[in-house]
Amino acid sequence: MRFFSRFSSRLVLAVSVLSTPFITVANSSISDSSTSNSSLSSDIAANSLFEAKDIFSLEYASDPQISPDGDKIVYIRNSNDIMTDGKNKNLWLIDVKSKKQLPLFSDDKQYSQPRWSADGEKIAFVSNLTGSYQIHVHYLEQNRTALISQVQGSVGSLTWSPDGKWLAFTQLVADKRTVIAKMPAKPKGAKWSKPVVVIDQAYYQADGRGLIKPGFKHIFVLPSEGGTPRQITQGDFHHKGQLSWNKKSDAIVFSANRIKDWEYKSLEGDLFQVMLNSSDIKQLTSTPGKEFNPVFSEDGKKLAFLSTSNALNPYRNAKLNIMDWKTKKVTAIASDFDRSIKDPQWLSSSLLAISYDDFGKRKLATISTKGRVKDLTDTLSGTSIGRPYISGSFTASNKGYMAFTQGTTSRPADVAVINTRKKLNKLTQLNEDLLAHKSLGKVHEVNYKSSFDGEPIQGWYITPPNFDPKKKYPLILEIHGGPHLAYGPSFSAELQRFAAQGYVVFYDNHRGSSSYGERFALLLKYKYSSKEDFSDHNSGVDAMLELGFIDDKNLFIAGGSAGGIATAYAIGLTDRFSAAVVVKPVINWLSKVLTADSGLGQIPTQFPGMPWEHVEHYWKRSPMSLVGNVTTPTMLITGEEDLRTPMAQTEQFYQALKLRRVDTVLVKVPGSPHGIAGKPSRMITKIEHSLAWFEKYKTKTTN
Repeated sequence: MRFFSRFSSRLVLAVSVLSTPFITVANSSISDSSTSNSSLSSDIAANSLFEAKDIFSLEYASDPQISPDGDKIVYIRNSNDIMTDGKNKNLWLIDVKSKKQLPLFSDDKQYSQPRWSADGEKIAFVSNLTGSYQIHVHYLEQNRTALISQVQGSVGSLTWSPDGKWLAFTQLVADKRTVIAKMPAKPKGAKWSKPVVVIDQAYYQADGRGLIKPGFKHIFVLPSEGGTPRQITQGDFHHKGQLSWNKKSDAIVFSANRIKDWEYKSLEGDLFQVMLNSSDIKQLTSTPGKEFNPVFSEDGKKLAFLSTSNALNPYRNAKLNIMDWKTKKVTAIASDFDRSIKDPQWLSSSLLAISYDDFGKRKLATISTKGRVKDLTDTLSGTSIGRPYISGSFTASNKGYMAFTQGTTSRPADVAVINTRKKLNKLTQLNEDLLAHKSLGKVHEVNYKSSFDGEPIQGWYITPPNFDPKKKYPLILEIHGGPHLAYGPSFSAELQRFAAQGYVVFYDNHRGSSSYGERFALLLKYKYSSKEDFSDHNSGVDAMLELGFIDDKNLFIAGGSAGGIATAYAIGLTDRFSAAVVVKPVINWLSKVLTADSGLGQIPTQFPGMPWEHVEHYWKRSPMSLVGNVTTPTMLITGEEDLRTPMAQTEQFYQALKLRRVDTVLVKVPGSPHGIAGKPSRMITKIEHSLAWFEKYKTKTTN
């Protein structure tokens, strides 16, 4: 049971939080920061702070699905398992009126994609209940669950037909790998090396997956009472993403890139319709760029969808469109709205629910078919546990109610419900048993102007528990990834851990960040990284110093992915930081884009041309070009299986700094892809090593 998993995690206090294997390549000793808080007077005081082991006890809600009548919500309850270092994903059911919740499925199995039937009587979901991941249907009134599939491979985009007779989903249809040469027959009993792998695709690897299995994703339909799945799309193209059934339940609308050289046209995609019985496919849109996320109104007369341009820019707003299903005429809705619209869902024939990111927050709003936007709440948040990224999701019912993940600066996501009149009701309190007894750092907003050009920059800082503004505190500047993502005033286990150890933690949404419109995002076009975004960060540090409680002798800098690039670039421009932690960085763009999994999309949108044609530009953007200036003690952390920012990037910087005799350590995370915080112990490893490195270089001052 889920409760036993959490209870047991709090009993096993003797388990080392750094028990997951990792490799540290270094000549320097690092103290254990988990025991460095000597100023605490008692165990009671220590336990009131947010500790490393508390990460195992955090929970959060995701994928809340509201029933068609708005009376019930099924959601995924996410928790961690301290014994397996894994995540538990269980299904819980909430009665909206009474706020009572019951475990629908709460055990040691994994559950995902809960989806209501149109009559509200059944919930389909995907689970490994029987050993492999299959589609199941749970009958609520009868409290019975049916296994209805025996598929091979993962299931995506699970969707009910309106008449309840069918479930549609996407799945990879495997193909054989290319064989060029025929090998001679192997003698009986002979032990030869493994066969070679021949790669002839442009897109052949993906972070977290390794070499991509040959084949294409196709759409299947399956009787909702069980039977044999039937493939209804064909061709050497991927058909994935949101599926939308028409009112008659005899056709499905989907988005796909069915251009012959689709690998090289990642910014293209059109809407298509496939007929259930004949499998005939009809193209519905042909506008340059990508059309995606189709959703029919309840009466089937309108089809809403999103679109993005094919401009060779690293950031593009997603726009809302509505197609009259009878005439196929498309109307752009709120085309001058300078934010990226997400996940449109119909509330009535003239009103949709949407979310969009604005000034570091994700808002839940309504938009009329005439383009009028009305904000409902800006608390859609809480599903990014490690760092304070904008996050969260919602679903809407035709009765005017929306279920969503609600987070705060001090809590990960709970489940809440809201209606079009802004009446909000929080339904869960998943972390009160843990966090209500903890003294957390407080999040404050700070606004300032960049010294580069006066551009307004928004940021936040976290003050430690028991903060005294008359004292001086060490500062950690933590830079977000992307770079076209955004932080906000959201719960962050990593930054709260830093604050618990007595640091003020500052983070900003520098130029290039999302949630501020296209102009602001594109200020970083062809300038990733650069003196411009460094000035945004550096000016933020200056703004923090002006507040009067920051110790200017104890300034530290850290960041991961794009934030790791920015950190490495920054220490090539300044020596003001006492120490740096550079996590999964790009150090040399000339080699990165030709070895990572993202080159096909990154080269045409983030650079003015191919690397061999613009060597000087690629080199100028590379932190390696500034390595001769670096004197800052630097820790480097990267996953050994990272294909987004491959380990060779980190090793280049490590070798260069060692050759320059800069105090440097390299921390390799075995088995980890780019998301090194994907397992609880890895997140803890990242945090505690960072703290230990900063503690080593922190100057002792008297307040």
